[in-house]
Amino acid sequence: MRRYTLPAIVLHWLIAIAIIGTFTLGLVMTDIPGITPTKLRYYSWHKWAGVTVLLLATLRLLWRLLNHPPQYADQMPAWQRGAAHGLHWLLYILMFAVPLSGYLFSSAAGFPVVYFGLFQLPTLIAPDPALKATLLGVHYWLNMSLAALVGLHVLAAFKHLLVDRDGVMQRMLPISPRKDNP
Repeated sequence: MRRYTLPAIVLHWLIAIAIIGTFTLGLVMTDIPGITPTKLRYYSWHKWAGVTVLLLATLRLLWRLLNHPPQYADQMPAWQRGAAHGLHWLLYILMFAVPLSGYLFSSAAGFPVVYFGLFQLPTLIAPDPALKATLLGVHYWLNMSLAALVGLHVLAAFKHLLVDRDGVMQRMLPISPRKDNP
């Protein structure tokens, strides 16, 4: 079975690590009471990670549009192929929607996004308390949707590895499984 290209594999795993880290940091930072130096530092890191996810997702999407992914396993039923295709595109949409909603939330809250402390990203909207509240809810629910779909994606990958044993998961592993010589 044909594997994904090396750039696709690297981008997949970098984005996966960044999404999990950003999501975890988001949960931790919002549980810190009050305004503390640690909380402010975590918010900055969270924003940096979100912008990085957005940049990596842009590269991944461009690579995906220019390089066709490997075909699904021949024995995979049509409904599973359709579900996998739909899930992948929903993940792409959310990889853009989540960081963009966070960026807009920061703007509406009146807090700039300064990438790695080096340069400030443009403010897209003026501070607006009502919009801030709406965007906070949008960002939260987009994150929860992304977490659920990532969970579904991981479960499907393990189903292919442990139940179907069809090589689908191995196509995206950073290290190709060793072939035993007879």
